[in-house]
Amino acid sequence: MIRRWLPHPLLSALLLLIWLLFGQSLSPGSILLGALLGMGLGRLFALLQPPRVRLRHAHLFVGLFARVMLDIVRSNLAVARIVLRRERRMHSGFVSVPLQLDDRHGLVVLACIITSTPGTIWVSHDPDTKRLLIHVLDLVDPQSWIDTIKQRYERPLLEIFR
Repeated sequence: MIRRWLPHPLLSALLLLIWLLFGQSLSPGSILLGALLGMGLGRLFALLQPPRVRLRHAHLFVGLFARVMLDIVRSNLAVARIVLRRERRMHSGFVSVPLQLDDRHGLVVLACIITSTPGTIWVSHDPDTKRLLIHVLDLVDPQSWIDTIKQRYERPLLEIFR
C-alpha cells in the first residue's frame, strides 16, 4: 500500500527537502504542499520508468563497441574524403533493411550506432514489416549496406538482447 503512494520515497523526500530549502517559510501549509508535490512527482516518475533490460550476453558489448568505434573512424575519413574532394559522382540514397531484431532496447542501440556513424542516418522503422529505412550519403551497393548492418550490428544485438 505504501509503495503505491510512495514508489520512490527517497526521491519524494528529496523533493520535499528542496521545496523547503527554496521556500519562504516552514509553515504547515508549505510543508504539506511540498509533501504533496514530492509524492505526486514521485508517482509520475514511476510511470516514466521503462521496463528492465534483459541482457543475455553482455560481454559481447565490448566487441560491438570496438567494432562501432572503428566503423565511426572509417566513416569519418570516408565522409571527409567526399567533402574535401567535392566528388560529383556521389549518389546518395535510401536502403530498406529487413530486420529480425524486435527488442526495443536493441533497436535503440542500433539506431544510435547507425545515426552516430557519419554518412548514414536512421530514417524510419516499421515494426509491422520489421524493415528499417536508412539514408546513405554515398550509396554504391545497397546489398553491401544490408549485409553490413545485419552481420556487423544486428547479429550481435540479437545475441545480447534475446
